[in-house]
Amino acid sequence: MGSNDDAGRTGVSDEEWARFVRDAEAGVGEVPKEPSARARMVTERLRRQDEERVARERGWKGRKARQAAEPAGWRSGPAWQEREGRGKGKRRLKATAAIVAIAALALVAVRPELVIDRLTGKTEAREKAANAAPPAAETARPSAAPSQEYPDRPTLREPFRGSPASQWADGAAGIEVPEATAVGGMSVGQVADALAKAKQFLVATNLDPAVLRGERPEAALRLLDPQDEELRQHLDASLAQPTRERDPLSLFTRYNPAELKPVGDVVKVRGRMWVEPGKEPGRADVKADYSFVHPFVKVGGNPEDVARTIVRRELTLTVADPGQWRVTPGTVRLTSYRQDLGNSACDRYDGYVHPSFFSDPAEPAGSEKAPSGPRVDPYDRSKSIGEGSQDECGTVSRS
Repeated sequence: MGSNDDAGRTGVSDEEWARFVRDAEAGVGEVPKEPSARARMVTERLRRQDEERVARERGWKGRKARQAAEPAGWRSGPAWQEREGRGKGKRRLKATAAIVAIAALALVAVRPELVIDRLTGKTEAREKAANAAPPAAETARPSAAPSQEYPDRPTLREPFRGSPASQWADGAAGIEVPEATAVGGMSVGQVADALAKAKQFLVATNLDPAVLRGERPEAALRLLDPQDEELRQHLDASLAQPTRERDPLSLFTRYNPAELKPVGDVVKVRGRMWVEPGKEPGRADVKADYSFVHPFVKVGGNPEDVARTIVRRELTLTVADPGQWRVTPGTVRLTSYRQDLGNSACDRYDGYVHPSFFSDPAEPAGSEKAPSGPRVDPYDRSKSIGEGSQDECGTVSRS
């Protein structure tokens, strides 16, 4: 065979051709099919075109062109662009993690209590207290003071943190009026009116923002019978010129706006109200026993130092039948009142509360301003005001 025939057998191997010869001489087998001349020409032309195309693309695409000719995704790792992108992503994650770790260490250095509180269980107790259900309304005097698992300092964001008052009602909602019944010869309607006026009086003397700022408590005074001239003169004198004997704090909660600023607009309240027959027929006594918790910061002082003053009041407002007694209809008489101020200076009688703050310097032992009385819990409502008390100025066990 000439060269054309040799070239034409490119599709058949030498081994196959030898086997064909042996089978032909033996009269068995089948002649292998070779590609036709046209098929060989087409195959050769396509091969050359592909080589020319790759050569042209190499001139201007370089490595990317060669990679594009390879089967995508077949036994290959990620493209070099993807590998570089992933590397950058990992480096970014590591850098971010390092920044977060450094910030966390700095925060712990500034506020180590974040770690200490979690280790000691205070954080868990704080979360438990924040999610606890409000206590049931008081219907009788408690048998003991509220528990104190973890004392905690108040903050601007949580001014009642660490206090039993954190679960108490806000403002006037904490002054619940009981259902009226006929008492002491007074009708249901008369008793209901007296109960409503008792709540108005407590709100006006302990929750009214203007009264708290030291303004005259006109709304509270209007509820009192003007025929009780002795009481009216005493209150007018105490408001005009406070003294130890005539202290407006005995009935009105007040602070000096030049010294103190309330934290938020919420005052926590807890207590109870009930009705008893009066000492004489035709009279009924509305009795109230409530505690009010006021958070403050100093004006011009440490803006993060929050102090609480706890004011407890016991009072009796009497309503009488105008047909039997000389009274002004639509008013009540204030027949008794007592107060207990927790965390307020004992030696100042200017008509304002003066709480002690955590950042205040401690008074030297033996000095006039140093408390000399026993430690008292201002949240203990299990005893009446004045029960077991002494004349010395005591120290609150918590605020």
